[in-house]
Amino acid sequence: MNDICQFNEALEKTAANHVPLSPLSFIKRAAAVYPDRTALIYNETRYTWRQTYGRCRRLAALLKHFGISRGDTVAVMLPNVPAMYEAHFGVPMVGAVLNAINVRLDAEAVAFILDHSRSRLLLVDPEYAEVVDKALARLEGPAPRVINVSDPSQGAERFLGDLEYEALLAEQPELDDWELPADEWDAISLGYTSGTTGNPKGVVSHHRGAYLNAVSNVLSWTLPAEVVYLWTLPMFHCNGWCFPWTLAAIGGTSVCLRRVDPELILDLIRRHRVTHYCGAPVVHSMIADAAVAAQAPIDHPVAGLIAGAAPPASVLERMETIGIELTHVYGLTETYGPASVCAKQEGWDQCSLEERVRLNGRQGVAYPLQESLAVLDPATMEPVPADGETVGEIMFRGNIVMKGYLRNEAATQEAFAGGWFHSGDLAVVESDGYVKIRDRLKDVIISGGENISSLEVEEVIQRHGDVELAAVVAMADEKWGEVPAAFVQLRPGSELTEEALIRFCRENISRFKAPKKVIFTRLPTTSTGKIQKFQLRQQLESGLPA
Repeated sequence: MNDICQFNEALEKTAANHVPLSPLSFIKRAAAVYPDRTALIYNETRYTWRQTYGRCRRLAALLKHFGISRGDTVAVMLPNVPAMYEAHFGVPMVGAVLNAINVRLDAEAVAFILDHSRSRLLLVDPEYAEVVDKALARLEGPAPRVINVSDPSQGAERFLGDLEYEALLAEQPELDDWELPADEWDAISLGYTSGTTGNPKGVVSHHRGAYLNAVSNVLSWTLPAEVVYLWTLPMFHCNGWCFPWTLAAIGGTSVCLRRVDPELILDLIRRHRVTHYCGAPVVHSMIADAAVAAQAPIDHPVAGLIAGAAPPASVLERMETIGIELTHVYGLTETYGPASVCAKQEGWDQCSLEERVRLNGRQGVAYPLQESLAVLDPATMEPVPADGETVGEIMFRGNIVMKGYLRNEAATQEAFAGGWFHSGDLAVVESDGYVKIRDRLKDVIISGGENISSLEVEEVIQRHGDVELAAVVAMADEKWGEVPAAFVQLRPGSELTEEALIRFCRENISRFKAPKKVIFTRLPTTSTGKIQKFQLRQQLESGLPA
């Protein structure tokens, strides 16, 4: 018998040395270690960690009362209020799967998700009662039981049925016999992709991945226990990038926010001494604009995570001016939110603004507990050289990757081809090993045989001080086949012209890459701040902006 066999036979897993990983462990510890520390703040309501843990256990008891058990789906259509936070613990405490639905979806999309997920119970904020009512009428399968989560701060509310969350919670004891999952591979949540080119896909996440990414957030951002976190990021978006579980892991404080309101955000940052928040570029831009307009910089250190497009120079500069330090992260629903981070290196803060923008605007390196981030040639599955020029596809491998797509084996197999998760994003690897996205596969513009990165053109446009947001898409052209067209959202008061912006682009990028047309408009975005390019393509195809 060799040594390896000897050790494997002698050392077995037991209850003493092996416990399934689950973020449910975090809230039990937070309540024991920080029982009187504030866990949740919403308007004038405050809950300690002891109270929050108790409320989550009451929710678990309520779900058991309604017959919810392991493998059942519980849907929620809620803003960032305490009940939404509590659902991230109460639902998995009974082994059920949390399906947090995007609150900006229409009735048809909500109906599809409720049917496809086979949701048995639905928690809904009365603000969304109308769209949910229409969705329920469209269901092909059994309708979930609806519980209304009322919010006295919103005045008169419309209920669906007569079940109310707080009243039901008050009737339940705190569930004492909840257990961690027997298998850490059990599903903890179900999140749906945007579905811009068809029905959305249901991304199944597991307890192990949620646990690891929650801890990865702590390591990546070096979060202290005294964190006061403002919920500018929707919790329905990749489960708030796993931050509901992260905050429990460190016993931090959550400040809840129903909707993005930059003036209110600044007030909450100052009033509660908020230290951290997350959001898409447009959210950070709105905060910066409000702070500059108020001429009131923030007087304590605040850190923000920015995801999506790389932060424009104007946003980074304004954020520095008002006292907020941004860190760029990148990920997908399939990777539990952030899966890479542009980890800052010593000396970067001494660089010029232009160089800091370039360095900090990259997608960077793998998250601490994500096993591998690579840029591979999708045909050969070989790594591209770190030359900053050779384009490949970003791929991930590790414990912080989804289980797969719910009841969609073909899409799952395609996503996992070659033993890697395929992101669909094209990127290069720079000489320091940091990854830089060039484009989405579907967004590359092929003009006269030349590939043009829409992101590269967008970055140049956003260097102009008058530009707030920009999106570049392909426009049909008789001579070249496709040429870049830019949709640009200007900053308030700007009088920038199409001719002047095109000239600016030609001075800062190869002439063939400069947009041939500029349409000034307000850009359509998702609730998470992503620009909906498919709508822009539809506008061009219909000839509306011409």
